Amino acid sequence: MLVDGEERKSLWFEENALHMIDQRKLPFEYEIFVARNVEEVAFAIENMVVRGAPAIGVAAAYGVVLGKDLDESIERLKRTRPTANDLFYALDYMKNEVENGRDALNAAMDYEKRILRSCKKIGEYGEKLIEDGASILTHCNAGALATIDYGTALAPLREAHRRGKKFFVYVDETRPRMQGALTAWELKQEGIDYCLIADNAAGYYMSKGDIDLVIVGADRIASNGDVANKIGTYEKAVIAKENNIPFYVAAPASTIDRSIKSGMEIVI
Repeated sequence: MLVDGEERKSLWFEENALHMIDQRKLPFEYEIFVARNVEEVAFAIENMVVRGAPAIGVAAAYGVVLGKDLDESIERLKRTRPTANDLFYALDYMKNEVENGRDALNAAMDYEKRILRSCKKIGEYGEKLIEDGASILTHCNAGALATIDYGTALAPLREAHRRGKKFFVYVDETRPRMQGALTAWELKQEGIDYCLIADNAAGYYMSKGDIDLVIVGADRIASNGDVANKIGTYEKAVIAKENNIPFYVAAPASTIDRSIKSGMEIVI
């Protein structure tokens, strides 16, 4: 993603520490939070220094690298955020890799690369949905901040923009944590046209025909296709259906929880 014109990632591992853009401070301040042990990584996840299911998963993978005991580190990290399936997916991956003799850091780096490839592919496939002159609504932040780079819901927008397409993005502010401000910050950095709107205004714009499609991310997807995402997503989906507006969920395979049958089993 672009930050002041330079390509950056929302988190990276360097000098035996995990560096993360502190998302609690954006969009008003740009600061880096540095975690040097598993407890500091757990703090970052619990307190939304890092947020977004894929980014949480990668942060947890590096948290295992910083831990002294594999099982204790994994159990501590599993207690941080129950809804995001990527967290558990990443920790199961790390446990399997390390127990089979893999170096923890190399395993975590490969896991990060896997997530980045998935998000890049979402952008490449999804940009076909974006037509010149389109208006898109998005809810919460499912951009590079939430996924290290590219994004999920924002990946098609980034790719479409880089291919020269012109479009406009309506960004729900997404209360109570105002993650829409993070999306607005990302879009501004990329030079994509947008406006930040009150959550309750989305239905008005859809009813007037001002929105052509809706794209959101996901925290967890059940085996029947039920989706858990930021509060307010269900409301947007219902209104989009009522107004015959296409509604898309963009997520990597790591977000799908095949162990549960429906969204009723998702822990919030």
